[in-house]
Amino acid sequence: MKKIRNFCIIAHIDHGKSTLADRMLEYTSTITVREQKNQLLDNMDLERERGITIKSHAIQMEYMYEGEEYILNLIDTPGHVDFSYEVSRSIAACEGALLIVDAAQSIQAQTISNLYLALESDLEIIPVLNKVDLPSSNPEEVTDDIVNLIDCEPEDVIRASAKTGMGIKDILDAIIQRIPAPEGDPDAPLQALVFDSVYNQFRGIEAYFRVMNGTIKKGQKVKFLATGKEYFADEIGTLKLDQVPRKTIGPGDVGYIISGVKDPLEVKVGDTITSSENPTDVAIEGFEDVKPMVFAGIYPVVNDDFEELRSALEKLQLNDASLTYVAESSAALGFGFRCGFLGMLHLEIVQERLEREFEMTVITTMPNVGYIAYLNKNPDVPMVVNNPGDLPESTILNRVEEPYITASIITKADYVGPVISLCIEKRGEMRNQVYLTQDRVELTFHLPLAEIVFDFYDRLKTISRGYASFDYSPIGMKESSLVKVDILINGDNVDALSALIHKENSYNIGKKICEKLRQLIPRQQFDIAIQAAIGAKIISRETVKALRKDVTAKCYGGDISRKRKLLEKQKKGKKKMRQIGNVEVPQSAFMAVLKLND
Repeated sequence: MKKIRNFCIIAHIDHGKSTLADRMLEYTSTITVREQKNQLLDNMDLERERGITIKSHAIQMEYMYEGEEYILNLIDTPGHVDFSYEVSRSIAACEGALLIVDAAQSIQAQTISNLYLALESDLEIIPVLNKVDLPSSNPEEVTDDIVNLIDCEPEDVIRASAKTGMGIKDILDAIIQRIPAPEGDPDAPLQALVFDSVYNQFRGIEAYFRVMNGTIKKGQKVKFLATGKEYFADEIGTLKLDQVPRKTIGPGDVGYIISGVKDPLEVKVGDTITSSENPTDVAIEGFEDVKPMVFAGIYPVVNDDFEELRSALEKLQLNDASLTYVAESSAALGFGFRCGFLGMLHLEIVQERLEREFEMTVITTMPNVGYIAYLNKNPDVPMVVNNPGDLPESTILNRVEEPYITASIITKADYVGPVISLCIEKRGEMRNQVYLTQDRVELTFHLPLAEIVFDFYDRLKTISRGYASFDYSPIGMKESSLVKVDILINGDNVDALSALIHKENSYNIGKKICEKLRQLIPRQQFDIAIQAAIGAKIISRETVKALRKDVTAKCYGGDISRKRKLLEKQKKGKKKMRQIGNVEVPQSAFMAVLKLND
């Protein structure tokens, strides 16, 4: 155990985390020249294109230091706020963390939030200043920022460049010198933390774990405490670029287990593995079921593809256990699924993976968050509302509660005014304002989650010229004055466009949706009325004017009564057409509702 070091990497998106991991794998000869490629641990095309880590990964390196061989277990973590639970489990499996800060961009919100997670777990922090070779880098100033943030000495900050390989040896030496060796009792009952799982179509679920106490042996009967399920450890081993099977794995080490589990919901991230014969009484702290924050309907463009969409979602859930879905039907869009996501990035990624990996073109409805409604007859019994159409009538409704978050925004001092205005417009309540340096400010707000799922992030980047970074964490439910805004087209309710909106904003948003739809719905031979309604009360109306045929063109001269007769005949035809005519709402209309401020 004295020769093992477990560490993770904490960094904001695009601060060079994956590239630094590549250089460390090359330096320790974990990968050969043939296996080298950029973002080696990011094995999804989507991760490479966007330059982000979506799934956490683990890999073991061997490094010679002062004539002795050490085992370094790197547990890579996603950088985006949507995947913070995965980050917290990866941190729980480590004794130390590399804090990577871009020398050009300085400290960002996601770095700080993950740093706090690491400090809560008492991890040893090794600060690394990356990208010092860039012409725009400002190493002295950013070093001062890091010293102020984690209260270390300036000489403790390692200067590196993942691109050129500068400073990699210093980082590896610092990992061995500064990060403590893991502790654990090899004779105690088995206690191992599951920090990730992946689906292998031939062998079922592969769970990645870190042994805290005890020893796990091949062929041993093991038990997952959260689900209570028991399995045989058919294969265990350590994680290099390929899996290396082993007979036993002792305390402090990281490995994988294949036990023939077919259902991804039976292996939960954060669960504890123990022995069936001699089980531990104490589960590892911090386990929780991942809760979806944002909900949206996903429908196939062609109704016949419903079963294909179901099988695509089933396969996708095997690799992404945080995705939830239930079947639902819509009068406008037919049969589809109401899906739960961790956040807006997660929604985008699921939609893109459906299109790429399964060639499914889908329509996504307006995203919304999960509300809790209380009825007059049972004012203490909560009723979960994930779909605006499920909200009870206002006559029997007692109150509605919506989820709130604490938002942390770090921006340049020049943009504080516009950022505060945006948060107040989104019903935010300012809690704190701290100057991290003379030029950088951290603003803390309490905001309703519903207000940030639409366009908040895009608008924040626009008003701060890309300088603001944003991170949030949920704080619970608060009572709000919410109303359901329905969209009617020719008197028919289009349920896929319904939304729960705060009473103060309902008129404004209803008007904007109607104006947007008027531009997008193609003209017909009859007038199309587009209305926004709260209950029976119409709050806004727009009309798509009819395409008119000039029926009086053939009347040149003659009595006016001939023209009037033809116009009356046309009027009757239009009335009949409105009764039997159908209006096709184009797919672009459902997407346009998400970008009302453009």
